[in-house]
Amino acid sequence: MKRGAWLLMTALLLGLLLASLAFGELRLSPVQIWEGLRGRDELAHTVLWNLRLPRALVTMGVGAGLAASGTVMQALFRNPLASPDLLGVSSGGALGAVLALSLGWGASSLFAVPICALLGACLAVGLVLLLARQGAGVERLLLCGVALTALLGAGTSFVLSLHAEQFNRASSMIFWLLGGLEDRTWEHVAMAGPGILLGCLLLLPLARPMDLLAMGEGGAQSLGVDVKGLRRKLIALSTLLTALATAVAGLIGFVGLVVPHLLRLLVGPGHKRLLPLSMLGGASFLLACDLVTRLAPGQLRVGVVSAMVGGPFFLWLLRRNP
Repeated sequence: MKRGAWLLMTALLLGLLLASLAFGELRLSPVQIWEGLRGRDELAHTVLWNLRLPRALVTMGVGAGLAASGTVMQALFRNPLASPDLLGVSSGGALGAVLALSLGWGASSLFAVPICALLGACLAVGLVLLLARQGAGVERLLLCGVALTALLGAGTSFVLSLHAEQFNRASSMIFWLLGGLEDRTWEHVAMAGPGILLGCLLLLPLARPMDLLAMGEGGAQSLGVDVKGLRRKLIALSTLLTALATAVAGLIGFVGLVVPHLLRLLVGPGHKRLLPLSMLGGASFLLACDLVTRLAPGQLRVGVVSAMVGGPFFLWLLRRNP
């Protein structure tokens, strides 16, 4: 099963990537995709290189980053129900993006909203760490994160209420909060891709210490792990991944909860396998959600699709872990 999981996740990712390049308003055959990537089919080349390929790359990066961040949070808090937004990253990013949109900065620059979202996410985590610095262990950290998340959510709702009668501005805020991957460009790839790739690569050597940390801080420290240093590294990398994902895709929930826990049931708790498989699984999961938004009628948002899948799964987890 463990060896088969690698083949399964790789094949699933490649299949979904091919489907992501093929489906849309203009459906492309595998031959057209090949010819378009090589530049021999002008129409397919334009569709692939200008629209679908950057969208697919952003989708995979966001999915991989959120799944990796969720794996880290579950190890850090020793709880399979932990998710990437426990420390207020997503809520801070949401407030930063909504403030940028409310001030009209989104119309002046492609980078304004993502940069404000990134700054808001990082400031939120910094504030959580500042508030929790007097506490010992992760319990105080978790409580500060929950409290600040509620406060930031209230701030986002307040900004939305100020523009309730301005349809265009309010709708742009709501669409961003629902999460979306349409109209992603190579600029978005450049904005988030290198940081997400770097964060994922830096996490891989921490797999063994994460195994020890998941068994308890006392046991990990007795085996030579610098628990405080490891915790800082994990929080920093998790924040980086979630903040970049939120900056370029809006609020997308449940990826970091569903994928790591499901793969843990398949391959076990060892992070040497679980972490890279979660990255592959997160990329595949979000590609599948994005495909649903393309094939469904209307303007269905990818954040809605991921919640429709993740919500029932979360309830199942609660029932399985009373």
